[in-house]
Amino acid sequence: MKKVLKNPGMQAFLASLICIIIGLLIGYLVLLIINPEGAWESITNVIKNFFTWSKPKTQLKQFGNTLAKTMPLLMCSLSILFAYKVGLFNIGAAGQYVAGACASLYAALAWGWGWLPCMLFAIVCAGVLGAIVGILKAYCNVNEVISGIMLNWITLYLTNTVLSKVKEAASPYTLYLDDVNPSALLPNAGLNNLFNNNKYITIAVPLALIISIAIHILLSRTRLGYELKATGSNKNAAKYAGMRENTNIILTLIIAGGLAGLGASMLYQTGYMRWECTQSSVPGMGFNGIAAAFLGGLNPIGAIFSSFFIQHITDGGQYVNTNFYSSQISDLISSVIIYLCGFVLFIKLTMNKMLARSEERKLRQLKEAEAAAGKEVDQ
Repeated sequence: MKKVLKNPGMQAFLASLICIIIGLLIGYLVLLIINPEGAWESITNVIKNFFTWSKPKTQLKQFGNTLAKTMPLLMCSLSILFAYKVGLFNIGAAGQYVAGACASLYAALAWGWGWLPCMLFAIVCAGVLGAIVGILKAYCNVNEVISGIMLNWITLYLTNTVLSKVKEAASPYTLYLDDVNPSALLPNAGLNNLFNNNKYITIAVPLALIISIAIHILLSRTRLGYELKATGSNKNAAKYAGMRENTNIILTLIIAGGLAGLGASMLYQTGYMRWECTQSSVPGMGFNGIAAAFLGGLNPIGAIFSSFFIQHITDGGQYVNTNFYSSQISDLISSVIIYLCGFVLFIKLTMNKMLARSEERKLRQLKEAEAAAGKEVDQ
């Protein structure tokens, strides 16, 4: 049993499971305090999400909606964990996500580009934003958290200004891609038929999964991945070993930024959402990526499941009974669960400490038993 508990993958799974259970319990207690009558029904609806629908076809279509929103969250999660593996905290993923949305939508609506150039443009623009943070970190020793946060807001207001040129006259939302430039929509390659003809299911789904596997291979099986992690562990030691530490820092944040930008492209180029040009806050997708990264044990494969779970819970919040609770209660429950996802590493550390104490106690008992046996032999 202890050998199983020592396994890093099992520890990450158990820690994540504990966080999820605690989060759901706290959410349930909040519902009980507000109004006990509808508490159980509401919390079960949050967990069930699309299963609250009675018809299988409707369930399948709603599942497709959740899946479509999971892919951009997964990309933001990969952006966070990729930088974190190299010793950097890319809180600027939120701004890079915004940059990707701006680039893909403007290229599609103003310039009439096809889906692939729009997607690549989103990756490049978000990567440039990451490069700015990387250059400031590498050559000016500016903390990436500070520069990332500042760029989040700069990018948000710049995006509002740029996309206001391609918005509807009577509303703050950008024009419909379906009407203006259908060629900018991501192709579905027949995948939509698997989800009751859900048009939001596109090649973004398999592409995101392939990228997750590619990131896992890059970090764990390649020389570049080793160099990047070595640079993050000890910049000076990496430099002494002949590694280009500044280049590695910049490259890491370029890749991280590109991933976040790609996530925005995967969402907005499905036509599922339009940008609101009067937004006064940075979209939560980039910040939710932090929770998904840690809930997934900072593993690209684990991030696939954690991203889906977080999006599943978030979407499930819309089925809370508003006759008993305000519409914001669903956001509160989702926020509590997402907040507790940040304790995964703490729980893993606690588990390791408990295992170490147990082994130390057994070793001490063994030594005492050997000493007692030695005395009996002497007598």
